[in-house]
Amino acid sequence: KVIGIDRDPIAHERAAERLAPWRDRVIQRRAAFGDTVDVLDELGIERVSGILLDLGVSSTQIDSADRGFSFRLTGPLDMRMGPDTDLTAAAVVNTWPAREIARVLRLYGEEKRAGAIAHGIVRARPIDTTENLVAAIGPRGTNRPEKTLARVFQAIRIAVNGELDQLERVLDEIIDRIEVGGRIVVIAYHSLEDRIVKHWMRREATDCICPANMPVCVCDHRARLRLITRRAITPTEREIHDNPRARSAKMRVAERIAASADTDR
Repeated sequence: KVIGIDRDPIAHERAAERLAPWRDRVIQRRAAFGDTVDVLDELGIERVSGILLDLGVSSTQIDSADRGFSFRLTGPLDMRMGPDTDLTAAAVVNTWPAREIARVLRLYGEEKRAGAIAHGIVRARPIDTTENLVAAIGPRGTNRPEKTLARVFQAIRIAVNGELDQLERVLDEIIDRIEVGGRIVVIAYHSLEDRIVKHWMRREATDCICPANMPVCVCDHRARLRLITRRAITPTEREIHDNPRARSAKMRVAERIAASADTDR
């Protein structure tokens, strides 16, 4: 059986249509991926043999102007991946103080001009469309201004949907629900996500995580994963040609192993 989890009701409709021939083997639930373990508990499922996390925004969401994800399309400032959150991009850019907007742009967009852009956004209020937000950001970045726009939109989207918090939560909770020999596959689309996944997998594939200057181990940490991919797998030139949006994808894979404390599993 396959359990499919997504926040977006439109994604559920499309998945139900495509998976109709296998509906007796597919269970769909509308939830944030951070709530994966809660969904398993609801279904009474103790262990799974594999999990795939396909992170980030979907092409369907990007290409829908009324969702507000794209700086290339004019639409309302929404950016919610699903109706399960009250916070919108409009609330962020119109009500948050400049210092908080700047913090978000630095933290989630790794934007060097975060302060100047945040003050520009505050000065341009009220901002009600993606087009107005693009104008408020201004011609930042002399060489590749679209990169700046992409970073700002990414940062606001992550803040609205709490994506990195969701990722950290699901990684920490799901490891105990994967059966020994089962695998976890994560596809990330920007460095912030991939960094979290990389560090988590390396930590969980290591017996001792004490600081290097500790003379003896006091953490009692035991490896629960075996790395299948030492480095991230990236798309081939053919894949990028067929799907340019795959260019930034990085996939990492690990296998659940029996730690000394898990031998009964």
